[in-house]
Amino acid sequence: MFEDLFYQRLVVLRQAKGVSARDMSLSIGQSEGYINGIENRHGFPSMSVFFYICEYLGVTPAEFFDDGNQFPSELKKIIEGLKSMDHEQLESISNLIHAMKR
Repeated sequence: MFEDLFYQRLVVLRQAKGVSARDMSLSIGQSEGYINGIENRHGFPSMSVFFYICEYLGVTPAEFFDDGNQFPSELKKIIEGLKSMDHEQLESISNLIHAMKR
């Protein structure tokens, strides 16, 4: 079960970043087929390579496994921006979100 989540999240997060498996592999210092092999369920990365993967994708390990969050890097930026807003601004953002979801 958790294995499926790992493989699926790697594909989703890599595609959301807009990079090929080959480019990602080379960027994290691995052979050109490394990420493709992992995505095709041929093993798991070591912990140190997993941390490189997370760093490359711009996510924490916790965000990597948060499958309810399709765009963790973008959400992180939004949350940082929200932290500096006052109560009235946050209410306006909340109202906008509710209107957009309709």
